[in-house]
Amino acid sequence: MQKTVLNDCHRRSGARMVDFGGWEMPLHYGSQIEEHHAVRRDAGMFDVSHMCAVDIEGDDAAAFLRRLIANNIDKLKVSGKALYSAMLNEDGGVIDDLIVYFFDDRNYRMVINAGTAEKDLAWMGARLDDRQLAVTLTARRQGAGALAMIAVQGPNARQKVWDALPGCRAACEPLKPFFAAVSGELLIARTGYTGEDGYEIALPADQADGLWQALAAAGVRPCGLGARDTLRLEAGMNLYGQDMDETVSPLDAGLAWTVDLLAPRDFVGKTALLAKPRRHQFLGLVLRDRGVLRAHQRVISSHGDGEITSGSFSPTMQQAIALARLPLAVAIGDSVEVAIRDKLLAARVVKPCFVRNGNILV
Repeated sequence: MQKTVLNDCHRRSGARMVDFGGWEMPLHYGSQIEEHHAVRRDAGMFDVSHMCAVDIEGDDAAAFLRRLIANNIDKLKVSGKALYSAMLNEDGGVIDDLIVYFFDDRNYRMVINAGTAEKDLAWMGARLDDRQLAVTLTARRQGAGALAMIAVQGPNARQKVWDALPGCRAACEPLKPFFAAVSGELLIARTGYTGEDGYEIALPADQADGLWQALAAAGVRPCGLGARDTLRLEAGMNLYGQDMDETVSPLDAGLAWTVDLLAPRDFVGKTALLAKPRRHQFLGLVLRDRGVLRAHQRVISSHGDGEITSGSFSPTMQQAIALARLPLAVAIGDSVEVAIRDKLLAARVVKPCFVRNGNILV
């Protein structure tokens, strides 16, 4: 398995390590539930250095991204602004979901998922070869330019980052959500994957251990993949490989808001999306009966069957919740049944954001 630069740090902290897409990563440091609550109520930090930052530079960088991703980078006008989108294949399936940061028309940074990084880079390289564009792609994973990434999330996350890194406050305190700022060698983005406020910090890999220790001294709790998954599920955020993949259209995965079909520009997969309109809704479920919701369970409605894509027990709500692809005629508030082994359990259909900023929304 591959290891992040913080691997020894996790082991010193007593983390239970697991294989996550070929990376040895912390599942938890003793209590997944306590880590989840720490993020909802105070501040927690995650090692996300397994994700891959790719610098996209050159005279044709903007033209390359206009063609590569489904969202429209022409929306990016202010340096530091971020955009969430997806790379699609020619059939309109999702190769990966990602974030692009804009610095100027020649300089962007894309953050892609760990498990898809090699596939993504090969796809991007092939698209460059197709059009002979003046663009350089630099994956910031190895060598002198390697980056680590630490996400600090929770209602007190920003203050505790300023306590640990007092020199960064002037640059990052004014940031609005989905903006980033450079502070010395750090790129600090007001983004996250938990439904809470906070920062995602990219920094030289050899500085990661020091920052992790400084954040811990400031009262930020180390958190693992277990809490990260329940937090993102409560926030209604997709996980690549479960909620979408290369066989699933973003229109069927609740990602229509990340696709710009109106602008005249063409992008890979646009023709397929126009030819194959949305076939499913992507909605949330709250289980009314006792049980646990899991991926691939069948959902039975009066309008036909659907399928759960992600499910778990919500520590904040103390109920089982899920994300699901359902027939288009299903409405929020409807009652459905979930087939769990030999039983049909009742569930309620809700808007797929269960918890945000510590508040239960359903």
